[in-house]
Parts: sequence; structure tokens; C-alpha cells
Amino acid sequence: MAAYSCFSSEGVSGLHPKSYPNDYQEACLIQKLSPKASATLARRCLQGMIRDFWSIQKSQLVNEINAIKDQVDPLTWKAIDTVRRVGNIGAHMEKDIGLIIDVEPNEAAQLIKLIELLLQDWYITRHERAEHLKDLIALGAAKQQTKNQLP
Repeated sequence: MAAYSCFSSEGVSGLHPKSYPNDYQEACLIQKLSPKASATLARRCLQGMIRDFWSIQKSQLVNEINAIKDQVDPLTWKAIDTVRRVGNIGAHMEKDIGLIIDVEPNEAAQLIKLIELLLQDWYITRHERAEHLKDLIALGAAKQQTKNQLP
């Protein structure tokens, strides 16, 4: 399987958490070489995005995810929690240190894809919507001004 081709974060600078580009790019770059590490970095991206977008900071990611449960649709929430659980494989050692659970490259790619979807939904779409609405309001103001200047 070829390495995952990452979404370019250029052009969305300033719309996402500061740590996002480095963690995201590294998750993509090592996805094939070390999918477990890639999953851990995807988990880290997710936590940064939750803290930034939802302004939630708790002692554990699971608590942060639970705090947004009623604010996102159930399918998205389950997918977010899946990134946490799979990312935990690399982030936390199992009680039985002999237990090894692998993460496959295609599975790491699925986690990265969710990060991209959340970036699109939480940051890019919100920004584009705000820009469109500002432009629309400015248009309305300009038309009203033109109307007011008519004899």
C-alpha cells in the first residue's frame, strides 16, 4: 500500500491549532513506516483540535471527547472516540506488556482521514461560511447605500 497522501494544510494557516501542521504531516509521513506512531499523532491532532475548536481542556482526552458528545452528531462522536482508542495503542502501554496490538497502515490512513474531515468541517467550512456571510452583508449595505442616494 502506498503512503497516504496528505491534505495540504497550506492556505488554511491560522484556521487550525498551531501544533496541527507538524503533527498532521508527521502522521502522514510515517503512516506506512510506523502506523502505530501515526495513529498516536492523529490522536494528538484530534486532542489539539478539540481543545482549540471547542475550548475544552480536561485532564484526559476521553473526558474532552465526552464533553462534546452532545455537540456533534453520534456517528462523528463515535469516529472521534475511535481515533482516541486506536491512538491509545501507541500512546499508552497495555497492563499486560506482552500484549501487542498492531495498527495497519490503512487503519492509520483512516484515522488521518477523520482528522481531515474535522479540519474541513470545524475550521475551513466555518471560515468560508463566515467570509460568505460578511460579503453578503456588505453587499446588502452597499445596495442600501445606493438606494438611499437615489433622488
